[in-house]
Amino acid sequence: MLVNVSYQGHLQFQASARGHQILGDQPLDNGGDNLGMTPPEWFLASLGSCVGFYAVKYLQTRNLDATGLNIDVSAAKITETLVRLDSFQINVSLPIALDSHHQKALEATVKSCLIHNTLIHSPKIVTRINSI
Repeated sequence: MLVNVSYQGHLQFQASARGHQILGDQPLDNGGDNLGMTPPEWFLASLGSCVGFYAVKYLQTRNLDATGLNIDVSAAKITETLVRLDSFQINVSLPIALDSHHQKALEATVKSCLIHNTLIHSPKIVTRINSI
């Protein structure tokens, strides 16, 4: 996987992957133009989209209707020691009732999504600065 992020001016960045683009910015109260989500919002969107994908695949393979599925993801910004996100909350809302078997199985399924697993197992990150 590869995503390229390029500076677009002011506080805006464009992320590109496989021919798709998303624009990131900062809110007005943080000096931006509010033309896109912030990096932490992208991060939460990534987690919510991944959970949603796993939920839909689970429901579809069991012929359960996924229409109207909605995921809310929130996190708290911690600034005491190391600035980071913590206390993630993922709420999956379904327009159908699930029996206890499907409820437990769906919860286990969404907890196995790629982004969720990456967060609960500290990834290795290498950063390189390339200048001319």
